[in-house]
Amino acid sequence: MKKAILGTVLGAVAALSGTTVMAGGHGEITVGYFLEWPMPFLAAKASGAYDEALGVKVNWVSFDTGTAMSAAMASGDVQLSVSQGVPPFVVAASGGQDIQIVDVAVSYSDNDNCVVNSGLEIDAASAAELAGKKVAVPLGTAAHYGFLRQMDHFGVALGSLTVVDMAPAEGAAALSQGDVDFACGWGGALNTMKESGNVLLTGAEKEALGILVFDVTTAPADYIAENGETVAKFLAVTAEANASWAADGSDEMLAVIAKESGMDVEATAASLSTFKFPTVEEQLSDAWLGGNAAAFMKGVADVFVESGSIDSSLDSYEGTVNLGPLQSAASM
Repeated sequence: MKKAILGTVLGAVAALSGTTVMAGGHGEITVGYFLEWPMPFLAAKASGAYDEALGVKVNWVSFDTGTAMSAAMASGDVQLSVSQGVPPFVVAASGGQDIQIVDVAVSYSDNDNCVVNSGLEIDAASAAELAGKKVAVPLGTAAHYGFLRQMDHFGVALGSLTVVDMAPAEGAAALSQGDVDFACGWGGALNTMKESGNVLLTGAEKEALGILVFDVTTAPADYIAENGETVAKFLAVTAEANASWAADGSDEMLAVIAKESGMDVEATAASLSTFKFPTVEEQLSDAWLGGNAAAFMKGVADVFVESGSIDSSLDSYEGTVNLGPLQSAASM
């Protein structure tokens, strides 16, 4: 798995080189995000609110995985990544990449999971029968972490499984075609997976086991240090979009989010119903970035080390959280 994660990152750098906008220092920035991942910020993206608030042109590039986001930030092609999963962030930071978290983008325990082919008739009570099966997992992502924790919970030895590194959409296709026995992913791809099978644990059941699932907005540490006000303005626009959705959640805003995420309105509404968007005040509290996040990341890293996915973890992840821009955004 370690080779696969490293290969994914290096491959993403090669794929992006020369194809994305080199925006730093030229009155433009490039921001990474996910399609089929509906969030309120997409309405602000569509309206041009980010360009107006930041005073620069914001270019948007979509990714399949958070590991690819890390690679793009490492190469300098992307300045900010919205909704990067904590596990891929942890993998990059543990490997020495100097990136930092600037906000909590979304919490979504029910929107990231593993689905077992219905033909196997395997559920939580019979999960031990997964031993010897083939699984599609986007390595180094939140789905990968959840997969590892669930297999540990059910006592399924990782060595008994054939693990194939696949982006969620690819995993969904492989599951429907019977090429894998179960698959892990999120968003629209997870909805597609559920058409072919069943989950082993609900979001609430995962949370009870300490399997949290949340994404963060991230950026290279040097970019944040040199462009703190720009990052703060970006976060302020995001917070305003989240507040608008929480207060209103209008059909008009839903339609815009659906269009921007490449989903139909019904699927978008279904996904958003499982999402939670913490306020700036909540994010700055001890429950999130003010304390718990760093401890949680250490736990994620140690699970990856134990599973052989990465070589080592940092002694502490407190230095990977930068509260400065979010604190500034709170007063904007």
